[in-house]
Amino acid sequence: MTEIELLGHAFKAFSGMDEKEFSLSLPYWQHRSYKKGEFYNEYKNVCKHLGFILDGVFRTYYINEDSAEEKNVFFFSKNQVVVSYKSFVNQTPCDYYTESMVESSILYIHINHLHQLYEQSHQWERFGRLVAETAFNIAMTRTEHFMFRTPEQRYLELIEKHPDIFNSVPLYHIASYLGIQGPSLSRIRKRMASERF
Repeated sequence: MTEIELLGHAFKAFSGMDEKEFSLSLPYWQHRSYKKGEFYNEYKNVCKHLGFILDGVFRTYYINEDSAEEKNVFFFSKNQVVVSYKSFVNQTPCDYYTESMVESSILYIHINHLHQLYEQSHQWERFGRLVAETAFNIAMTRTEHFMFRTPEQRYLELIEKHPDIFNSVPLYHIASYLGIQGPSLSRIRKRMASERF
């Protein structure tokens, strides 16, 4: 299966988009590869592209102005969309950095081309609505998990959404995402491993 065919299948699963409507977008998709540590989008930049991850992992983080500590907010991995949602939707400067954690590759589309597709097609309009709804749900779920879930539960949900993340992302980044210290993450991993046996 080619990269663009993979993208078409993903969009059909996500929004029910059929082949004919998806083909309207074919002139607009571009391929890009990222080296480890390269940015998809940076702080204060306006995010103008929506990307689909073919391979790799990205993290979104902010830097605490007082402590200069990096705080991980989101991870994006294979077959997921990568985008700085708020910046992209509102076309305002981004509050975060989005960085490739390993060598990664994406297909991406410019927001102007997406808007053209929204005007051409109800299916693309629906896709845009679902992307916005998904962004809202991700943000709300993240907030609620910190309020209502234990670190162990957050850990299990992370593995479910990003099964290969421990092969790509250093443990201190994962601990930051979970809102715990490194030793606490080690204890959780040991406990989970012992419960399997």
